[in-house]
Amino acid sequence: MVSDSEYASPGLTRRIASMAYESLLLLGVLSVGFMLPQLVLGIGFNLLLPGWALLGNVFVVVGCYFLWYWHHGGQTLAMQTWRIGISTPSGAQPSLPRLALRYALSWPSLIYFGVGILWALVDRDRQFLHDRLAGTRLIFKRR
Repeated sequence: MVSDSEYASPGLTRRIASMAYESLLLLGVLSVGFMLPQLVLGIGFNLLLPGWALLGNVFVVVGCYFLWYWHHGGQTLAMQTWRIGISTPSGAQPSLPRLALRYALSWPSLIYFGVGILWALVDRDRQFLHDRLAGTRLIFKRR
């Protein structure tokens, strides 16, 4: 059994700071994975994709970034900086399908006025709603 002190939940302030840093890193990811291909299509081929395709492109590019880092080490670059990791409630590394579910659920959790983030204020383990639904949890990595 995993001890609570070994896998303590990081504070909400730490998680919000990590999310703010993550948004800066995503600007770089999106400039390569989204903006550069759109510039090539627009300038090189005079092609403008419809809005649903653009949103789909963002969803896939951001998803590849998160799923890669979560699956290979359990942390993104921002999570490493703020010493936050992702695991299952038992302390194991989440499977790729579980991480994909977490990613998919995080979108409505954020875009509907952050209700999934605010959920942490009332959750018994202070976890985000998408973590609760996906069977994952954020943990404080002590080193």
